[in-house]
Amino acid sequence: MQNLGANKIKPVTVGVVGAGVVGLCTALELQREGFQVTLIDKNEPGLGASFGNAGYLATELIDPLSTIKTLRSALSMWLNPHGPLSLPLGYFHRILPWLVKFITAAHPSTSAKGRLALSALNQASIPAWKKCLLDIGASGQLVKSGYLLVWESQNKLEQAKQHALYLKAWGIQTELVQGERLKKLEPALSSTINHALYFPNAYRVQDPHLLCEVLFSAFLSRQGSFIKEAVKDIQPGDKSNKLITQDASYSFDKLVICTGAWSKSLLQKVGLNIPLEAERGYHLTFKNNPFKLNHPIGSAERRFVMSPLHSGLRAVGMTELGGLKLKPFKRRFLSLRYHSQKLIPRLKSTKIKTSDWMGFRPTMPDSLPVIDKHPEYESIFFAFGNQHLGLTQAATSAELLTAIVTQKTPKINCDAFKVTRF
Repeated sequence: MQNLGANKIKPVTVGVVGAGVVGLCTALELQREGFQVTLIDKNEPGLGASFGNAGYLATELIDPLSTIKTLRSALSMWLNPHGPLSLPLGYFHRILPWLVKFITAAHPSTSAKGRLALSALNQASIPAWKKCLLDIGASGQLVKSGYLLVWESQNKLEQAKQHALYLKAWGIQTELVQGERLKKLEPALSSTINHALYFPNAYRVQDPHLLCEVLFSAFLSRQGSFIKEAVKDIQPGDKSNKLITQDASYSFDKLVICTGAWSKSLLQKVGLNIPLEAERGYHLTFKNNPFKLNHPIGSAERRFVMSPLHSGLRAVGMTELGGLKLKPFKRRFLSLRYHSQKLIPRLKSTKIKTSDWMGFRPTMPDSLPVIDKHPEYESIFFAFGNQHLGLTQAATSAELLTAIVTQKTPKINCDAFKVTRF
């Protein structure tokens, strides 16, 4: 009797290290290509930076963090007690080499290249999310909410108009709103808000953590496996690659590193030293507020975002360059409360309960992610470093990385995202 099983082709195995939103999207995309995928993370899926973001898909953020404009305003932002920028003095000596690269990346020619790359990623982000969620029957996780970028100062009206023209040149539609039009769009906003840009085509998700749970459930339903262990070492090989944890060793035909702010130490295991910094982000969630915003709100002057989520009204902000070890600073949460109450006076109610969180965004000096394969080991790949835009770019990053893994031509030129660019 012929053994039909003997002719069955064994699927190629892939280990995806990191179960944040980028890792989850990548694992699903690799499954669609027929790979046998295992997710590995020291925590439950979606509990890293993916847990705490605003849930808003910020496709209009096409400027790198490092620009001449940013450098000029950095000192004033740092000195402002409620400002959006923090650099703990005790960490300054550690981050100095990264800061040098950050300042270098502000050169106009470098930032212009970064802007083109970010624009390409962001333009592809919504279609990629729609495709991903439709495939798993979860299109309802994506909400076409619109977005309001607000200004309180009347003398900043011309700034808003110029910003609208700038965005229009990049194909981003906005509407300048004031008075009754603004009040109708968002009644809860303070009367101190003078004007805003309305982004009618903006999207958010129902809730970032809920989205990760949905992605993970779909991954498991497609014969995906999950290992909840911390990876201690990576041993590349000609025929397979080993992941070493505290208690075990696992072999995979291919490996993908999607560990966000923790990627630097893992890349050192495979001979690569990258200028990746852990940018600490804070959030405050108002859990039982008696009203909901109609749209995500961004403050152009206060530089933070508020978003209505399934879990509550979330305020997200702060860029704190403090590494992975320092404890959260309580005053950052107080600043978020201060800014939130300025925009929405009803949040001053003592009956409203809040929860706070601090997490780590993976940020490269040029604000661009790494989407690439190892320059020496053909079966090791990378997708991390999306800074503030991890949720926004997760699905399209997964598509690009999977194209690289399968040796297809990515929809976007990925030269700007090479791991060896520094």
